[in-house]
Amino acid sequence: MAVSGGGHGILEKLGDFTTEPRVLAIAAMGIVVGTGGVVAAWVLLRLIALVTSLAYLGHLGGMGTAPAHLPVWTVVVPALGGLAVGLMARYGSEKIRGHGIPEALEAIVLGGSRMGLKVAILKPISSAISIGTGGPFGAEGPIIMTGGAIGSLFAQFFALTNMERKTLLVAGACAGMTAVFGTPVAAMLLAIELLLFELKPRSFLPVAAACITAALERNCLLAPAPLFPFTGGVTVNPMHGIGWVGLGLVTGFGSALLTVMVYATEDWFARQKLHWMWWPVLGGLVVGLGGLIDPRALGVGYPDIAQMLAGNLVGLSALRLMAVKAVIWSVALGSGTSGGVLAPLLIVGGGLGAVLAPWLPAAAPGFWPVLGMAAMMGGTMRAPLTATLFAVELTGNHEVLLPVITACMASYAVTVLIMKRSILTEKLARRGHHITREYSIDWASLTRVREIMTAPVQTLDAAMRVGDTIDFFLDLSHRHRCYPVVDEEQRLVGLVSRADILDWIGAEIPRTRYLTEVLAKAAPPTASPNETISAVAVRMMVCRAPRIPVVDPATRKLVGMISRADLIKLRWKEFEAETIRAVHFRRRRKQQDKNGSHEEKWIFDARI
Repeated sequence: MAVSGGGHGILEKLGDFTTEPRVLAIAAMGIVVGTGGVVAAWVLLRLIALVTSLAYLGHLGGMGTAPAHLPVWTVVVPALGGLAVGLMARYGSEKIRGHGIPEALEAIVLGGSRMGLKVAILKPISSAISIGTGGPFGAEGPIIMTGGAIGSLFAQFFALTNMERKTLLVAGACAGMTAVFGTPVAAMLLAIELLLFELKPRSFLPVAAACITAALERNCLLAPAPLFPFTGGVTVNPMHGIGWVGLGLVTGFGSALLTVMVYATEDWFARQKLHWMWWPVLGGLVVGLGGLIDPRALGVGYPDIAQMLAGNLVGLSALRLMAVKAVIWSVALGSGTSGGVLAPLLIVGGGLGAVLAPWLPAAAPGFWPVLGMAAMMGGTMRAPLTATLFAVELTGNHEVLLPVITACMASYAVTVLIMKRSILTEKLARRGHHITREYSIDWASLTRVREIMTAPVQTLDAAMRVGDTIDFFLDLSHRHRCYPVVDEEQRLVGLVSRADILDWIGAEIPRTRYLTEVLAKAAPPTASPNETISAVAVRMMVCRAPRIPVVDPATRKLVGMISRADLIKLRWKEFEAETIRAVHFRRRRKQQDKNGSHEEKWIFDARI
């Protein structure tokens, strides 16, 4: 939307979108940032494998997987990793604590989308240490923050607006997620549902460019195939549909329980008389004990997800893994160590699906774990569309689309109704910040000036003398602080306010002079009846004008006035649309007919 205001010649170009050609330059930057996200993901995954091999195998080779059976002494390995993370957080940057997404949201909403070099360097290192020493986390949270930091740092080398920096930050974050999981479409949806706080081509196109770039480059650096292939078929009938919804509802309550567990643990640590640097050490000890109970619960757990989807992890084995993973993950995350949330959610949700599978309609092995994984992610992160496409891309099976989105929506419905905040936004709320995840049309961009302006308007005649005007304002019976001045053809000449009257009195302007002689030569800012309120509100702020005359652009005749107080009418229109309920059809009972019966009919209410 291009606006040129002030005086005459107001022009507002209206259209479906406000995108300008500059988006092409930002999209080109998004390609560069996408490459940076891929490199960061590759480095992070290699660091995790390196630390795991060193911590549990005692050498730098191998695939970076902890052994299936752990000796008792390994209980201290996660604690040592927690100590390293605590030291890095205290003496490096406290922003590396946690799973990274709340910090990215905070930078986007409150920090002008500016992230520091320390975060870009320390976050992947601390996450690799935490996960490599057994931390039950995924790599996606750290890579989202690291990729976001790369995008933000790159953007800070150029003269960009806050919104453009935000776009590149999100582009880097989503490119990193794409590189780790090979899910470009889900990463784009994550940007929309969680990170961008808008759905506009100006931001979505660069993010899409970064994700597509990351997907293409991932095939060269990492595995090109789906990370967790699932080839099972899908049965579509009402009975299975009930099962999809049922699993989604159960998973929704599980999502809420996980969120409560994480923040209850954080509250417990906060009550202890111990510096937060030492909290990850205590959390690491709990992780180590959990590893003795079930070593599969340590680390990212990708092999366990693959086993669930193959149908090889069921019954008590799945229940034990799910329970241990949930407990040690919530304790470790609540202790403030560095790690992600997505992979643990997949394991807990998949385990729930595997445990409940015997009580659900018969399906292909691994089908119910797929639904549980997606529903747990969608409900906990409050991102059901992202979770749906994530499951489809992660498994490479498009047949699961309908059941997955059904389960995700059921889980999402539970969490949004019983919890005010998600696991991602609760941390920001505890820091005193409020964000909303609901997007809606901007009423100011839809409403025209003519709909809320004040009309008709009381005016002053341009032929009035200064003395008469002063007497008019000194008469306390008049209502307004400012009046438009018009000529005999009702064309706007200028504005006269109380402040002008005081200036005239102080400057001893002769009372016999006409208003046209003393009014400022510069034309006041004006508005057209067909302009949007959004454009006029910006003009009010730029010109520091509490009120603006509304004139017909063809005749220059005054047709109304719009003030800052009128802008409140927009909020009332929105309130009416949200709260006032009306029946458009009403029921009328006819008179008794010859047979003694009554007949009812629904008729259209002509008043609507």
